[in-house]
Amino acid sequence: MNRNLQQSGNEQGANRAAAYASADVAFDGSSDEPTLGAHLITQRRGYEHHGIYVGGGKVIHYAGFAKSAHRGPVEEVALEAFADGHAVAVRPHPFPKYSGEETVLRARSRLGENSYRLLTNNCEHFCAWCLLGESRSEQVHACLTHPRTGVHAVVCLISAFVANRMKTGRALVNAV
Repeated sequence: MNRNLQQSGNEQGANRAAAYASADVAFDGSSDEPTLGAHLITQRRGYEHHGIYVGGGKVIHYAGFAKSAHRGPVEEVALEAFADGHAVAVRPHPFPKYSGEETVLRARSRLGENSYRLLTNNCEHFCAWCLLGESRSEQVHACLTHPRTGVHAVVCLISAFVANRMKTGRALVNAV
């Protein structure tokens, strides 16, 4: 086959990540709630945050570094807390390995786990494991195969961390 017609692994990974993101369905909260086991996403500065909808307005997610400099555990929170002021979308999975109820049980089985690792066990890995039975992250794949994307993500994460520290510091100063 002509080499010019073949896609590199990097291009395939980028296309796969773009296909996932383009299939996301916005959820504005005014309509019916997401289905049990739905894969929820919020866009953050430089990355997407992922969680599993478990019903009753609750989401289970890997907190990671979402709220502090310390990694957080798998936790169940209100949908509003998960969104943290950002829009929420549902990422469709046409052929999940597990039903919605099974996905919720799998998510609940990891509540309290505190083994967050940005590259190998993050919120997206958690959701993929709950739904598909395999731990994977399209974001990590895209960052590792596209250095520019990876550098951009790291810069955004650092700036979000610094902004969060400044906000937390201000809250402490104002409380005194």
